Amino acid sequence: MKRQRLYSLTGLLLVLLLMAAGCGASSADGDSPGGIQEEGVPASGAPGKRQTGTGSSQSGKADPKKSTEEMMAGDRDNKPMALIPEASGDTVYEKELAVMDASHLEDGYVMVEYLGQAQKVKLQVETPEGVTYTYTKGAGYEVFPLTGGDGDYKISVWEQRPSKGDYLNVFNQTVSAELENEFSPYLYPNQYVNFSPDSKTVALGSELVEGAVDDLDAVSRIFTYITENITYDTDKAKNVQSGYLPVVDEIIDSGTGICFDYAAVMATMLRTQRIPTRLEIGYAGDVYHAWISTHIDGVGWVNGIIQFDGSEWQLMDPTFAANSSSSALKDFISEGDNYQVKYLY
Repeated sequence: MKRQRLYSLTGLLLVLLLMAAGCGASSADGDSPGGIQEEGVPASGAPGKRQTGTGSSQSGKADPKKSTEEMMAGDRDNKPMALIPEASGDTVYEKELAVMDASHLEDGYVMVEYLGQAQKVKLQVETPEGVTYTYTKGAGYEVFPLTGGDGDYKISVWEQRPSKGDYLNVFNQTVSAELENEFSPYLYPNQYVNFSPDSKTVALGSELVEGAVDDLDAVSRIFTYITENITYDTDKAKNVQSGYLPVVDEIIDSGTGICFDYAAVMATMLRTQRIPTRLEIGYAGDVYHAWISTHIDGVGWVNGIIQFDGSEWQLMDPTFAANSSSSALKDFISEGDNYQVKYLY
């Protein structure tokens, strides 16, 4: 089935404003979005590398995808499936002020809970390649993805000392992960792409893909809905605080958001349709920005695209697709070198 789609975008002025605002994603010399580099917390490591992949996804309990042949036969299972992370207690590392459940390393995640009283807490995940992700830790158990593939991960927790303003290390643990399925981290929810089976965003995604014959059809429907129904929130971009995390159902209700929101909503809908989707953070030119890439059987990872011509996509950036009609911007987006990934979630 050949389908020509060219996503119309609204005005260069708005996009230039978006770029000036940095799309609302805060950054500070190598730090992950949502957190700032503060005294006493080690700086993040080297920029992340784009992971590439082609062909069908590997087998594994977190890989419920059907084959491309089944999809093309019109037998796609369009029912939502929200995978649920578990702190099952099989492998636990605990210290006085933090506990980590590492029972599901093979599924590409750990769960961590802070047990102390500090108001500001950071969590860091260092990947096997030495890339450090810095998160602002919230309450209770939270899910943190292992996006560096197989190997050793160093997990650390830092609490702020109000009297000095710096951060004190209160937890360190190294774990070795061997993923059963390389796509698992991009199918489960985590702190940045946060959903549950009863999320209205999950239900809406299922409605949008009803009748879809294959993954490309499902991606196209979801991409079109988001770019046509969510408008860019300029005020939010100007005033967003460090540590901000999208709440996908609130974005659907409001119909507005920043780049981080667009990416989180689309990633939620696609992951719960068994389509591995990365929320990517990095730079579009010199602007700190968030977008997505998604894995299609027989195609591989679809990155940096704005148009689908029936055989390939050319820019999986829902924020820009929803907010500009500038041919110059489209040319900018279509140049893959203009997109530099730093972090994958």
